Amino acid sequence: MSEELPPPGEAREDAVDEVRVTDADAWATACAEDLEAEQARRRTQYGPPPGSAAEELKKLVDAVADKLSGIQSPLFGAVAGPAAQQVVRQVVQQAKDAVEPVIERNPDVFDHLAAAGNELLAAYRSAVQAQERRWTGRDDRDDPRDQDERRDRGDEGGPGERIDLD
Repeated sequence: MSEELPPPGEAREDAVDEVRVTDADAWATACAEDLEAEQARRRTQYGPPPGSAAEELKKLVDAVADKLSGIQSPLFGAVAGPAAQQVVRQVVQQAKDAVEPVIERNPDVFDHLAAAGNELLAAYRSAVQAQERRWTGRDDRDDPRDQDERRDRGDEGGPGERIDLD
């Protein structure tokens, strides 16, 4: 016999490795299928996800250009209307041609600007909410800056009369 059988332990190790590889592939496949199904469900429920800031800026420029190109102005009259319309189209196209290369070359800049805008908005919102809490009297006891303002100033002996509004 020229064929030798492998020892019994070696055959088992190969079979276990084969099962592990198959299980790992099955798990990855199942995860990918679940992710794809969830993304499809969200697209149908919420619509397409927003693109990057650069893509959204391109869409805005296109929408504004289309809107400006389609405006019919009664101010120009019937004679100047077509000529004015042509001038508007040229200006819009020139602006579009100037903006698009900048967007193409620097898409990450617009993402960073959008993130910075979100951070500024969050800081502004926080400041406004803190000011509103002080104005409405909520949490006044927690804010040490308001302790001086709440002190009763009527006992200082000034010329005015103390009126209690509470």
